[in-house]
Amino acid sequence: SPLISKGVSRGDRTRRKHVSMKMLRFRSPSIRSLDQEVLCTIRLLDDSEISCSIQRDTKGQFLLDHVCNHYNLLEKDYFGIRYVDPEKQRHWLEPNKPVVKQMKSQQPYMMCFRVKFYPHEPMKIKEELTRYLLYLQLKRDIYHGRLLCPFAEAAYLGACIVQAELGDFDPEEHPSDYIRDFKLFPKQSLKLERKIMEIHKNELRGQCAALAELNMLQKAHALETYGVDPHPCKDFTGATAFLGFTATGFVVFQGNKRIHLLKWSDVNKLKFEGKTFYVIGIQKEKKLVLTFHTSTPAACKHLWKCGVENQAFYKCAKSSQIKTVSSSNIFFKGSRFRYSGKVSKEVIEASSKIQREPPEVHRTPLLLFQSPQILVGLPSLSASPVAGDGQQCQKLQSGPAGPEQNSPLHHCDPCASMLPTPVDDTQGGVSLLFSSPVQSPARLLRELHADPDIQAQLEAERQRDRAYERARLAARSPVSGVLTSGLRLLSSNKRVNSCLLSVARFVAMVMCILLVTVPTLLLLLESDIDVSFLHEIRQTPEFEQFHYEYYCPLRRWILCRISMALENLWSD
Repeated sequence: SPLISKGVSRGDRTRRKHVSMKMLRFRSPSIRSLDQEVLCTIRLLDDSEISCSIQRDTKGQFLLDHVCNHYNLLEKDYFGIRYVDPEKQRHWLEPNKPVVKQMKSQQPYMMCFRVKFYPHEPMKIKEELTRYLLYLQLKRDIYHGRLLCPFAEAAYLGACIVQAELGDFDPEEHPSDYIRDFKLFPKQSLKLERKIMEIHKNELRGQCAALAELNMLQKAHALETYGVDPHPCKDFTGATAFLGFTATGFVVFQGNKRIHLLKWSDVNKLKFEGKTFYVIGIQKEKKLVLTFHTSTPAACKHLWKCGVENQAFYKCAKSSQIKTVSSSNIFFKGSRFRYSGKVSKEVIEASSKIQREPPEVHRTPLLLFQSPQILVGLPSLSASPVAGDGQQCQKLQSGPAGPEQNSPLHHCDPCASMLPTPVDDTQGGVSLLFSSPVQSPARLLRELHADPDIQAQLEAERQRDRAYERARLAARSPVSGVLTSGLRLLSSNKRVNSCLLSVARFVAMVMCILLVTVPTLLLLLESDIDVSFLHEIRQTPEFEQFHYEYYCPLRRWILCRISMALENLWSD
């Protein structure tokens, strides 16, 4: 027996050794991949960059904390990290998911630190550092055309920026045209520059940088496009529209006019299917369904996620009230998403409890007060007129977006919105919708919006495709050709297609219910399984009545019919 036990122990040790070697060989590639470091570069609001190395399983919250630690920032829930995928679609980095699984681009990763949720009341921001970062974001919004404003407000905002950057006007240091080299707006006229200089000289004298920035925030947050990151789409009529989310609610712009404002309390559900985005709410005590169409499914999903996050941030009183949202119906699989951060009320409450000494703010001016000769390789925008006092908003000028019109900030900021805030179609503003070469301007935009020449070319291509498809179908069998043409006819009709989809969902739901209820009834009625809860159900008066008055006669009738059918079959 000692020899047997010794042999068994040796065999066990051998088997364990083989198993451990196999496990090492199996797990070693994943271990090596986890140990690999990934380089991430994050561009900040002042266009400076910081880099760090992360592991492959590092989550997005680590990068956000890394940037906030760099700034010594405590009020960090207003901010996020944005990146652009290879298809040029922008995304917000999700904090609770690994960075590598979200990034689809090649290493090293390039991201941007930006304001994600604009504070509804900037005065409630506790620290000067947070207000300065919001000021930098709004300065970018003004320059990229996302924050539109009337002439008087534009001049005041520009003067606040100049005061914060330069301080008081000094005739010995500042020439008569010193505003000209400040690229504050996408297009700025001589009239606007003169008004900015007038306000800078007379109204803002003596204000320090922090006070000028605060005045700029107070003026900007009252504008309709404050905090709007425009998402281009088409409404049900085919007209171009821009969707956005603010602290107040969901907004829709056409041209420079806001045509819809649906407060968050009136928004019941946000959903999307493919490239179609739905906003379901209540307006004037009636159900309202707004439908919009985006250019790609990825853009529609990004729009839906932004809406879900903004609704949760501004509407909920506590983060514990936030629920997981699904983009589809209850019986069908769809995208599920949940905002995982704090809400606005919690952020304001946490800010009020900050007790530390205010951190030092290191102000770094952007490349705005530079002459065109200094910006080697970075062409500047030429000055163009803006709207006068009688016009509602400053409007971008029309014209092709060639290389000579790209701004320095467009070059250095891959995550900046390439979509100007709503512009006037009558002045060619829609041609600047994708003014960056990143967004494929001419082809995509003109396909979306009725250029006659492009539409004629597209229609000719469609006719050729239809002719080729008919010739290919004619070569097939007649039955398959009829079926295929019928399916194509149904799929081309959106209303019929939606009805068929609803019927299919209803049938699938009924089948699922039957698959659950029928076996359960048979188990209760026909089986002799003596389980306590089944026995209790069988003893109820309702069940006995159903069993003897309905089920037993039905079963006898079915058995009788089956026996008669069998007799007829045998007799024949």
